[in-house]
Amino acid sequence: MPRKYAIPLVTFVAFLVLLVGGALAYDSATSQTIADGVKVGSVDVGGLSAQQAKAKLQQDLLGELETPVTVTRGTREWRMGPGQSKVAVNIDGSVDAALAKSNQANFVVRAYRKLSGTSVDATVTPEVQYSRPAVNDLVNEVAKDVDRKAKDAALSFTVTAVAPVPSQRGVAVRRPQLRRAIKEALTTPGASHVVPATVKVIKPKITTGQLASKYPVLITVDRSNFKLTLFKDLKPVKTYTIAVGQAGLETPAGLYSIQDKQVDPVWHVPNSDWAGDLAGKSIPPGPTNPIKARWMGIAAGAGIHGTGDPGSLGSAASHGCVRMAVPDVIDLYDRVSVGTPVFIA
Repeated sequence: MPRKYAIPLVTFVAFLVLLVGGALAYDSATSQTIADGVKVGSVDVGGLSAQQAKAKLQQDLLGELETPVTVTRGTREWRMGPGQSKVAVNIDGSVDAALAKSNQANFVVRAYRKLSGTSVDATVTPEVQYSRPAVNDLVNEVAKDVDRKAKDAALSFTVTAVAPVPSQRGVAVRRPQLRRAIKEALTTPGASHVVPATVKVIKPKITTGQLASKYPVLITVDRSNFKLTLFKDLKPVKTYTIAVGQAGLETPAGLYSIQDKQVDPVWHVPNSDWAGDLAGKSIPPGPTNPIKARWMGIAAGAGIHGTGDPGSLGSAASHGCVRMAVPDVIDLYDRVSVGTPVFIA
């Protein structure tokens, strides 16, 4: 090679060696400095050394995540502080990840980027740990205070009226959604630490509007006034004069229902002192059977039946049953079914 070309070539090679060596030296000297534009969560750690970044994350990131979480529902609040949530951030791992983001390109690109002030648009998701049992406890506490069971519509009975007790809708905290929202508040930098508790509405099984169809026919027995009233669609439609149990053998008070129905029933005489020689016997339909025409059993051997002693109606004369005139008991029998509620007071 002619001398006139050799000198410039050597000079150029020497320049390249110096340039590459300088770039390597500069890159090595700044290898523990995080590139501009790198964030850990919402915290900008660009241009910081590893130690500086750790100190900043300890103050800014962990400080932010340790903010108490407040769950709200209307005007009510439930709070969980850092002592309960036990939030912890892997700061060393986050800084290592930030340095790795900074050093992804080759040393020439890194050196140029550092010398020219070009930033890296990169975000490291910090590794955050928290107490799951504490979150579950908070969710359960909120649910305990907020949840309300649905109430089915019901009936309020008196001997002369049947009044609807309105149904009520219930509510229940959406627990999985609340757990996720609390987790996000605890682990996501920049997320709100005020978490609204959402609920789902629980419908009653029986609404007020369904009562009439659920109870198309009802019976009330007024023992004091010796009256039986038939209700249809929750309205009284017919009242009958009756006899009820005498002193010591009172017709049982309470809410019952018709258990069975029989035409011209056999009388199965109870084993009671008042039955005398008939106790335990079965008396077929006929003159000696006091249960006339129809039987509608209600509770504990007591029932509604026809009587052959119409003069006893309007008094406390039976051994616990409800007596009716034969035409009346036949009329009532055809209007009711097994399961019809019977309120006795």
